Amino acid sequence: MTIRHFLSLMDCTPAELQQLIARAIEMKAQRKAGTETPRFNNHVLGMVFEKSSTRTRISFEAGIAQMGGHAIFLAPDHTQLGRGEPIEDSARVMSSMVDVIMVRTFGHDIIETFAEYSSVPVINALTDDFHPCQLLADIQTYVEYRGSIQGKKVAWIGDGNNMCQSYINAAIQFDFELAIACPRGFEPGTDLVKKAGDRVRITTIPSKAAKDADLLVTDVWASMGQEKEKVQRRRQFAGFQVNKELMRHAKSDALYMHCLPAHRGEEISAELMDNPDTVIWDEAENRLHAQKALMEFLLLAAKG
Repeated sequence: MTIRHFLSLMDCTPAELQQLIARAIEMKAQRKAGTETPRFNNHVLGMVFEKSSTRTRISFEAGIAQMGGHAIFLAPDHTQLGRGEPIEDSARVMSSMVDVIMVRTFGHDIIETFAEYSSVPVINALTDDFHPCQLLADIQTYVEYRGSIQGKKVAWIGDGNNMCQSYINAAIQFDFELAIACPRGFEPGTDLVKKAGDRVRITTIPSKAAKDADLLVTDVWASMGQEKEKVQRRRQFAGFQVNKELMRHAKSDALYMHCLPAHRGEEISAELMDNPDTVIWDEAENRLHAQKALMEFLLLAAKG
């Protein structure tokens, strides 16, 4: 039995990622047509949350239910993890009772340790370093609206956070150009940037990154765990808002995305958020379909 984990986009080959996107689109169509067939009756998804969530919990819980399975929600104050049980012990025990586990936590080393000691597939539902499931949804959305993202230009505007770093991995795996605009001191990891080579470039000027872009992406300026920095970050990120003015530097048919939750009037204008043509709501829904495709892929791989 082969145990595959999904801790970052780099855990799949480019061909596998393309297959996941195609399968997600197929599963979405089947869901809307009422023709999907549950394939995983009696399968259980363990959901470990050390960070709060709306879209992640709903999409994973609904997804496994639609596939015929069941989900168990585990928060830190509901488990021994929150009382200091070693990650290794929790991973061994949990994986002996469920079929797949998703973990939403802080340090990426936590999920790496969890996966090392788990006997079932482990999915990264967000760490401080990466948010790969959101990238699957983002790429799916782009493909649905504009076709292949290969060879396109994506502009990341804002903090060099876990989403930005996942976009760097995506640039490598899906073969597109990524221009990152962030204030000095908020760049993504240098090792990641170096690994991406000429696919990634960094600037402090949002309009420069947005020039001729096919897609603009942003995220909140203060992520979970950075709440005390909100006021200071608002000053530091002034001028890094995705709005109609910035969109004028991109291609005329450029899309814009946000992983949500969004702070209207900060990293993205209310005008763009409320635009009837925005794809942001499709992007959010696609978390459901992309994660169903991912769970199917990992569960089938585990069955050999």
